[in-house]
Parts: sequence; structure tokens; C-alpha cells
Amino acid sequence: MPPLDRDTRLSYRGAARIREDQDTPTQTTDQRLLRSADSARDPWRVLRIQSEFVEGFDNLATVSGAVTVFGSARIAPDTPYYDLGRELGGALAGAGYPVMTGGGPGLMEAVNRGACEAGGYSIGLGIELPFEQNLNQWVDLGINFRYFFVRKTMFVKYAQAFVCLPGGFGTLDELFEALTLVQTRKVTQFPIVLLGTEFWGPLLDWVRGTLVEQGFVSPADVDLLQVTDSVADAVAIIGQSRQRQGGEDHR
Repeated sequence: MPPLDRDTRLSYRGAARIREDQDTPTQTTDQRLLRSADSARDPWRVLRIQSEFVEGFDNLATVSGAVTVFGSARIAPDTPYYDLGRELGGALAGAGYPVMTGGGPGLMEAVNRGACEAGGYSIGLGIELPFEQNLNQWVDLGINFRYFFVRKTMFVKYAQAFVCLPGGFGTLDELFEALTLVQTRKVTQFPIVLLGTEFWGPLLDWVRGTLVEQGFVSPADVDLLQVTDSVADAVAIIGQSRQRQGGEDHR
């Protein structure tokens, strides 16, 4: 095989890294799982799902009290949001927290980069997607998953707090899943911090003005979210929560 040059595009299928011109999948593993036409194979898929849980638990077993950060993959370097993510990663690392992201580009890269540059422990949990998204270069520990639900379990199990930077549907999905787990007490209450009042403010206005007013959620549910523009405040909120919990395991 000829040596790979700098411009070769690589993708991941689970833990495997594959050269793009040798990779011809028509569907991701999640897509195949959710197709009813393939249901006869589902009992065997349980073994692959089990192996992903084992791999995640094994690799993350020594991680304690991490902060999971969500944010858009589409933000370019040298932009205000990227700089904010980099500052956040550095501040969390400086406060002694392992930092965990989705391991991709954009704000995930920014947070991993900030944590790495500050000498902290930088973790990236990647996911198989139908378009290219490799683990960024700033992760100390990187794990690639085939199944979203396995990856999401790792985000929650090894974290003591969530911070949400601006993002799209993926970030919103992760935010509301975390919020639901806290609201239903599936996990002991721990902070969910939204960083960026201009970005998150309209969403909170809708939650208060529509969901609360029409009785779909209670006012106390909204209080589970804390919004700020200050990285220092975000880190302080996490620290205060840790002191209140007194080291209690939320899992």
C-alpha cells in the first residue's frame, strides 16, 4: 500500500480508522440497527452493543468527576465562539476537572484544545457518522463509538456536570437528554450550565413563556438550567455543586 499523504481523508467505523477510498459503507451501524428489515440480525447485534459498553467502561474506568461539554462541530477556529470554548477547556483543566467532549471539530476541538494546552486531561468520544468527522488532535483519550446511545451513556456516567456551548440539533439533543435525566431524578441533580446568554436566551424565553405558562413543565424545572456569559462563573457553579454534593456518586 502506498504511504498516506497529508491530504488523505480518513473516517472511523467504530474503533477502526479507514481510508476514505477504501471505505464504501452505504449506512451507519445505527441506521442498520433501526431498520426493521434487518431485525432478524438484532440478537447478534446485542454482542456488538455489549462490546461497545465494555470498551467504554474499560477505557473510562479511571476517569472521575469529569465535566462533559457539548457544542457545535461547525464553528471555525479564530472566531469568538471557538475562543470561548478554548477558554472554557483551559479553565476546567485549571480547576482540576477532566474534560470530555464529542471529540470532533469546531467547539469540541476548541474545548479539548484548551484543556490540553492547560495541561489537563482531554477526552473525546467520537461517533460513526455518514459524513467525515474524525477525532480532533487535542484528545489524550479518544474512543470511537458506533451507537449513539452507548456514547451518551458514557457522557453521563463519567461526568459530574454539563456545560453547553452554542450548537445545533446534536447539542440540543444532548442538552435536553441531560435535563430530562436530572428532572426525572435518573441521576442525582448536578449542574447544567448554558454558556452564552445571547444564544441561549431566546430558548429559555420560549420555555418560560410557552412550556411553563401552558403547564408542560414546572417553574422549578427551568431552574435546573443556569445561563452565563462568564467562563469563571461556569466553573464556579460546578465547584459549588461539587461541594454541596460532598463527593456523592450521582450515577
